Amino acid sequence: MSLASQIAANLPFLRRYARALTGSQTTGDAYVREMLEAALADEALKASLAGGRVPLYRAFGKLWASGSGSTELADAASEHEAGAQARLGVITPPARQALLLTTLEDFTIPEAAQILDRTPDEVAALVAEAIGEIDREQATSVLIIEDEPLIAMQLEDLVTSLGHTVSGTAATRTQAREAVESAMPGLVLADIQLADGSSGLDAVDDILSVGTMPVIFITAYPERLLTGDRPEPTYLVTKPFQEATVRAAISQALFFGSTRPL
Repeated sequence: MSLASQIAANLPFLRRYARALTGSQTTGDAYVREMLEAALADEALKASLAGGRVPLYRAFGKLWASGSGSTELADAASEHEAGAQARLGVITPPARQALLLTTLEDFTIPEAAQILDRTPDEVAALVAEAIGEIDREQATSVLIIEDEPLIAMQLEDLVTSLGHTVSGTAATRTQAREAVESAMPGLVLADIQLADGSSGLDAVDDILSVGTMPVIFITAYPERLLTGDRPEPTYLVTKPFQEATVRAAISQALFFGSTRPL
């Protein structure tokens, strides 16, 4: 395969990485274009791009680090991008690169080490640093709307084990409204069918009328949300649930800072 064909095959993925790294489609694409233009003018750089994705990302990383590594992330084009960038922006540039390379781009630790000119142990430490920083930034208060006491207690334990606090628990729409009046949460975990026959959907509508935060529905009746008659939630966990599923939904909802459909 020619060098041009190799680069063309990997270019969409490099653009994706560049956009995530810079926080902007325009800025990310501009850096990719600058790297390709530099390669056309420099035979040594051009030759170094042969061999697949690793050398391509390595060359891009050197260009980005030399000109943009210590700058703020660019303005986002969407609410989800803004939420993600707010989290990525607190991570040091090397850790941000290591995290994106090993998650978004699915490179192995040794491959990421080649790209970043670091040892595998250093890359692993950078990834751990990035994850730890995101976890600290995501700590928030959580309102649990659940009418089954044992499940409510299970969710409380899960939430606190993730480093969050519980701002309140509610078994009815009225209790949920009162809980929000006392303390506005940063995240809501909500059942649909509540103790007095009231609706968790209505409770969430009440809450979102006075504040904005991610909402995760945890319900035995997912069909009531997946009707197509109204905007459907991004995060919907079906009972009986696995704790790992709820943990993942919480992390993702807080990372993006939104539960609007992607």
